[in-house]
Amino acid sequence: MKENKSAGHTGGGIKQIAFNRRAYYNYEVVEKIECGIVLQGSEVKSLKDGRVSFPDGWAEIQNGEVWLRQCVIAEYPFAALFKHEPERPKKLLLHKQEIKRLKRRVDEKGYTLTPLSFYLKGGKVKVELGVCKGKKQYDKRAVIRGRDLDREAAREMSNKIRDR
Repeated sequence: MKENKSAGHTGGGIKQIAFNRRAYYNYEVVEKIECGIVLQGSEVKSLKDGRVSFPDGWAEIQNGEVWLRQCVIAEYPFAALFKHEPERPKKLLLHKQEIKRLKRRVDEKGYTLTPLSFYLKGGKVKVELGVCKGKKQYDKRAVIRGRDLDREAAREMSNKIRDR
């Protein structure tokens, strides 16, 4: 059997921590990019417990750095002295070329950077950042209508199979 040595001793699996369903409803995701994130110790513990809220989260590029805003990581209840501020801006880790490319995309009218999910990869917390464009109200209705039609078709198929 061959071992995956590139993943390190912590394992190379990906474990989903949180997912931003609202982002997929409100925005059309044009591009996705994986980012590292600078966290304090109590923030990592709290994130691993799934104590994160980011439905209104967004990222901005300031002075060649990417910052995550409106992302609340709840205080870790067992951190006595070293508690963190839940709503502090968090720095995202990207290469300079990626930041420049994202800056060009975001400068276009209507595009924004939105956190799509948090996950553990090889023992490290990662953020999936999306370059998103806002959907119009009729686009949202079309998505709901399509989902309802798919659900109805699946229900009909299961009823036909059951009636046999």
